Amino acid sequence: MDLAFTPEEQTFREEIRAWVGENLPADIAHKVHNALELTRDDMQRWAKILGKKGWLGFGWPKEFGGPGWTAVQKHLFEEECALAGAPRIVPFGPVMVAPVIMAFGTPEQHQRFLPGIASGEVWWSQGYSEPGSGSDLASVKTRAERQGNNFIVNGQKTWTTLGQYGEWIFCLVRTSTEGKPQTGISFLLIDMKSPGVTVRPIIMLDGGHEVNEVFFDNVEVPAENLIGEENKGWTYAKHLLSHERTNIADVNRSKRELERLKRIAKREGVWEDSRFRDEIAKLEVDVIALEMLVLRVLSAEKSGKNSLDIAGLLKIRGSEIQQRYSELMMLAAGPFALPLVREAMEAGWQGDFPGGELGNAPLASHYFNLRKTTIYGGSNEVQRNIVSQVVLG
Repeated sequence: MDLAFTPEEQTFREEIRAWVGENLPADIAHKVHNALELTRDDMQRWAKILGKKGWLGFGWPKEFGGPGWTAVQKHLFEEECALAGAPRIVPFGPVMVAPVIMAFGTPEQHQRFLPGIASGEVWWSQGYSEPGSGSDLASVKTRAERQGNNFIVNGQKTWTTLGQYGEWIFCLVRTSTEGKPQTGISFLLIDMKSPGVTVRPIIMLDGGHEVNEVFFDNVEVPAENLIGEENKGWTYAKHLLSHERTNIADVNRSKRELERLKRIAKREGVWEDSRFRDEIAKLEVDVIALEMLVLRVLSAEKSGKNSLDIAGLLKIRGSEIQQRYSELMMLAAGPFALPLVREAMEAGWQGDFPGGELGNAPLASHYFNLRKTTIYGGSNEVQRNIVSQVVLG
């Protein structure tokens, strides 16, 4: 394993850094660096900037309109974007459903769906989890019955992240009850403007609206929106989840947030506490170890070897690190991390913030929000079972 970047890769990094520095809106970067809430416009604006450059689908091969970057180049792009304060690319379109459409869709589906994803014009949502079917996705109950040239969909999805903005949603639906549960699932693309689709907000502990319930009541979906073969959706779902769990590791954001933690610790006067610095040091070691794990995967791919089958392990460690840095930020700010008047911040209030710094106000909200990371994308308990079976044998 060679962890040193080549001169060509270093040049590529510098080019990405320069372009992001010139094109990332300063107001968006300010929000990201201070963990302030991003609006739909913020996320869509950055997506369209990347789309115009041809980089929203940064992981796509050239044949589908992507830049055709190597695994190392993709890593460097993500790292430079994160460190500059760019929002995470909303993954449901370009990172998750697009590879499924490329791998298993028809040429007509490629032409119909991929351009809107690549440009950032079309907002996609994910319809996987249901009440009672989270980590156990094989138990999904949302039904899709074939009637002529349509499927009639009935059921409910939940925890649909940013579904209030969704224009299309990719769903796992049950098309058969025969045999094993996994064999009766299909992968369907649904226009969220269709009659019978209802999105209801789930308001979180901090008052935020990030996740939703989505209901399907006799929704007609053209059969041409089926990806691949009927009842083979479980295979496509596993293909997608490997992308999601690697994305959840998000080591580049952790590197950025580690630096933010240090700033908060120094500002709040706890940096001189050797025990607190010990906790930061232990976190930094974990972040470096996670980065080395990611680079091992990239090194294997770069050399043509089989990539290490450790997507679940990346998810476990990445999610735990995210929770740990948010906890340490809370501890550093102490009671000044608690107050948050969401309506005032959304209105652009410019008064004094607890602790005298804008950066403290969102800390509690951020902390509580990241409690979810060890649950979504397959809970860490389930992922440990998968790692033990697949990696350890």
